[in-house]
Amino acid sequence: MYRGHVSHNIVHGRLKMVSAKALLLAACLALNGCQSHRADRLPAIEFIKVPPAAQGGKEKIETIAGRVVGARPGQQIVIYARSGAWWVQPTVASPFTPIRTDATWSTETHLGYEYAALLVDPGYSPPPTMDLPPSKGGPIVLTAIAKGLGPTILAPTKPLKFSGYDWNVRTIASDRGGSAHPYSGDNAWTDSAGALHLRISKTSDDWSCAEVVLNRSLGYGTYVLTVRDASHLEPAAVLSMTTFDEWGGDQYYREMDIEVSRWGDASSKNNTEYLVEPYFHPGNVFQFIAPSGTLTYSMQWEAGRAKFKTVRGNSPSPGAPVISEREFTRGIPSPGQERLQLFFYVVASNKNPLQHDNEVVLEKFEYLP
Repeated sequence: MYRGHVSHNIVHGRLKMVSAKALLLAACLALNGCQSHRADRLPAIEFIKVPPAAQGGKEKIETIAGRVVGARPGQQIVIYARSGAWWVQPTVASPFTPIRTDATWSTETHLGYEYAALLVDPGYSPPPTMDLPPSKGGPIVLTAIAKGLGPTILAPTKPLKFSGYDWNVRTIASDRGGSAHPYSGDNAWTDSAGALHLRISKTSDDWSCAEVVLNRSLGYGTYVLTVRDASHLEPAAVLSMTTFDEWGGDQYYREMDIEVSRWGDASSKNNTEYLVEPYFHPGNVFQFIAPSGTLTYSMQWEAGRAKFKTVRGNSPSPGAPVISEREFTRGIPSPGQERLQLFFYVVASNKNPLQHDNEVVLEKFEYLP
């Protein structure tokens, strides 16, 4: 009897243990199921259609499309395309793409090398451009980046020889200076003496500008450009001699500039500036008055240092009269894929809008390693 009683208790205890384990297992399964369900609800962005990889511009658009998993009511998609900087799409005025009831989205975009889709909360204000890829944080719930499809399509150009170097002349529109203008290959040419002419010319309803880009990177060294008298240029005309790297967003595109302009203000005394990006860092912009006559501009670029100088005449020789010089040591980029670019374009100006065709002549370019 005693042994039977013990046996009954043991069996009863084992049943309790089995029951407890079963309950625990069920609870774990339920918990894991809930966790799995919640994990399934974490937001995710998928690309369904990605445009080709191409240098950006206003002349061509494509459709980009995708799907969002786990978006909450009120959230939307914001698209950026990278061509140099990351540019919000399709326009600054219309940056939001709604998510449909079937969780898909699509919009038009200008072309770029890469495309970013952001899932954002209500109230997000997309900046027109970003130097670095958009990242998750704050009202940006999630980001996804896709490379453009196929080999990179570069903007059409025409070749040009100047001072023994090969250059490419832009032949399509650009929004350089904050205003969209056509850029024509006819606005850049060399004369019989080898000097480079850049022109801003009037079209039927716009100003056509000039852009000439060296076809390779030179890196550290001294860049020298001799420019004939530019004192006749209108205040809204800009001659820009700059290094720029489409892929160098982490170093402010390795942009260092010599720019001749009054930036649309005829009353401005200063008509020339040296600049190292980012321009908003104190001391990264230096402005001065450049006199009439032929001037030679130089930029000596070394590790941690960029020294700019302007002298009279067509030679940077030590005895040449110095007009201005400035050394920058803050934020100096290291070499990458930057190229020397020569721009002659129009800046938007209500005070002194451009009135006539403008032309500037660069006598020669030299590079000293």
